[in-house]
Amino acid sequence: MDSRCSSSADSRLTGGRGLVSVNATPICARVESYEAGEKKCISDVRRTFCLFVTFDLLFITLLWIIELNVNGGIKSQLEKEVLHYDYRASYFDIFLLAVFRFATLILAYAVCKLRHWWAIAITTAVSCAFLIVKVILSKLLSQGGAFGYLLPIISFVLAWIETWLLDFKVLPQEAEDENRFLSIMDATERAPLMYPGPLSDGQFYSPPESVAGLSTRSGPKTSEKASTFFSLIRKVRLIEICRSIQVQNIEFNSARRINSPTFTHSTAVVWR
Repeated sequence: MDSRCSSSADSRLTGGRGLVSVNATPICARVESYEAGEKKCISDVRRTFCLFVTFDLLFITLLWIIELNVNGGIKSQLEKEVLHYDYRASYFDIFLLAVFRFATLILAYAVCKLRHWWAIAITTAVSCAFLIVKVILSKLLSQGGAFGYLLPIISFVLAWIETWLLDFKVLPQEAEDENRFLSIMDATERAPLMYPGPLSDGQFYSPPESVAGLSTRSGPKTSEKASTFFSLIRKVRLIEICRSIQVQNIEFNSARRINSPTFTHSTAVVWR
């Protein structure tokens, strides 16, 4: 119903007013995508971040299992590294560090939906401090072979990639989408409903039935028709604002191109 109302409103705007044909699809699409994101449980960019956090845990787990299997069998190495844990000669703590990052970040940014960086700051600081101390004090670099270098380095790199994703992608994009949505909605509510413009004889049509008259006769159908009518009004106003923004951008770019030195020089050459 909303798609049909928006298409009919768009056709009335383009046909009823003598405006330049301007594509307002990008702005309207951003607004609709933000509304769809609000209806969903989590935004797309935040879901990507949570998927990468899950990848971090699974990748460290896979490397740890490979290390257990290479160094003498999974069962015997589990008894050595878990039951007889030694900070200087075990990879089990690196696996627990990945579990700590996963649990903290998923709880903070997927369940609680925080919009602050303090949770990722805690996990990254703890990971970096723990890994630096472990590399300094452990015997893995001399006895663990390639995994003595691989697991600490990969864990360190993944922790900082998660920090970069959240601080430079997730939080800024969500804030930008919210500000754009609020500004367009504010401009829509402050804009007038009707604009002057030339109308032809074929563009006059009968207005929809009065909402007050419907409330006394139709009963349950009144709310549905009224919601459809107000949804149509909102779509018309939103499309009008989008078109006015696009027209202003085109006029500004045209004026700047005319006033540029290159355009002035070419005009002088033509007159000569």
